[in-house]
Amino acid sequence: MMSSSQVSPAMQRYAAEVFRIQQDEGKVSLSHLAEHVESSPQAIARMVKRLTDAGFATYEPYRGVRLTKEGERIAMPALRRHRLGEVFLVKVMGYDWASAHELTDVFERGINEELEDRIDQLAGHPTNCPHGEPIPTKDGKITFPKDGPLVDKEVGVSCKLTRVRTHDADKLRYIANLGLTPGVEFTLVSRAPFNGPLRLQMGRNDQVIGYELASSLWVEETPTPGK
Repeated sequence: MMSSSQVSPAMQRYAAEVFRIQQDEGKVSLSHLAEHVESSPQAIARMVKRLTDAGFATYEPYRGVRLTKEGERIAMPALRRHRLGEVFLVKVMGYDWASAHELTDVFERGINEELEDRIDQLAGHPTNCPHGEPIPTKDGKITFPKDGPLVDKEVGVSCKLTRVRTHDADKLRYIANLGLTPGVEFTLVSRAPFNGPLRLQMGRNDQVIGYELASSLWVEETPTPGK
């Protein structure tokens, strides 16, 4: 097992990306990982081998890669830097949340510990990125909300939007235009059959969204008004 001082920033970044994807998929295919880090299949295979040989991941051919507990540990610093960077770009520098993820992929590589602490301070010590994902603490702890996909909720339930789980810029801009940002509360009024659109009541306004878009919205249930 490598010591922390032997783990390269590149290994941390790859581990962070595997950690993020495996929250939804379990084992992460190498082709999917290549899409997210914009690297060649050969480079992905080499890095996965490095992570596996060091005890940070397990890999099964044709099934994919998954981090070990030690792998999750080394992922936290890079995940923290990335999500803090997103908050800084949106809250301090004025970028929109649709641009933040891609910009931070480059921006985070120049962030050392001193800059990380300053960014954290300037951003107001955030606990979540602009999309609602939790930011690991400095000592590597991460706490996920008790939420789930909106598409799994029953009609009539009241919800608070906790996470918007897409990095597609066009989707994010459209979602923002609908007012569906983390913290917003609404009621799921109706749902068409066969993965049809969902209708949400947001205060005095209704919004109709498609199933595909709704699958990116994760929510916590809240007490239904009047009950």
